[in-house]
Amino acid sequence: MNAFTDPVTDSDLDGYVDDQLDVTRRIDVEAYLAARPETAARVMADLRNRDELRLALAAPPGMASPSTAEAARRLERGLLRGRVFGILRRAAAIAAFVSAGWLANDAFGPFSASEVIASTPPPAYVEEAMRAHRTSVLRASMASQPEVTEYDAEEIRSATAIVMPTLPANWSVRDVQIYPSQFGPSVEMAIETIELGMLSLFAVRPGTFDVVRPTLAPSRDVMAAYFQVGEVAYALVTSGKVEDLDRAAERLAQTLY
Repeated sequence: MNAFTDPVTDSDLDGYVDDQLDVTRRIDVEAYLAARPETAARVMADLRNRDELRLALAAPPGMASPSTAEAARRLERGLLRGRVFGILRRAAAIAAFVSAGWLANDAFGPFSASEVIASTPPPAYVEEAMRAHRTSVLRASMASQPEVTEYDAEEIRSATAIVMPTLPANWSVRDVQIYPSQFGPSVEMAIETIELGMLSLFAVRPGTFDVVRPTLAPSRDVMAAYFQVGEVAYALVTSGKVEDLDRAAERLAQTLY
């Protein structure tokens, strides 16, 4: 377990949820959460409830009755003052019903929902990762574009607030680049492995807090295994051998806890 010179308190967790911390303290809190999955899951739920409540309050006129909107506003004020988990649960329930437009009078009676099967598309950062991978492949084919093999994880963290996972000992870094993305600076790393051939490891801060286990996302010419730990998302991408790609991503993810 990591030791912190300035211990993370409940007030820090509240400030993290409310976007009241500076970048340095947010990194401390994220390191604290990375070592405590149960607390991280609670904070993630807190963030989701906050966003659902904001979505409900921002709904167009007519989506909810005035009394419901006023009740949500009272709950939000109470949430900001006390951070009481009971209030959070009630706020989340109101937000979910308001945003879905499912509030109804008891006179309508009970309703039933039919089963819906839907395919959830991968997050937007996965497409960014695939684009960065294709760019790296192009760079590797050009003699005029020298590869940068110097890799300093601490320097990357200091400059971008992106924490990189620890690579297996038999993986070799062939190139490291900082690329722009719609989410801000991203890290693109070209890696040579014995078991999977050439890979790209992409990392970016997508602007949301989440904990996502490695998930496969195929495309026309590449395969990605993406995951997220806290505020940093990652994607392991290959245009070659895809067997065990998700296991390799799981291996990387474990080094972040």
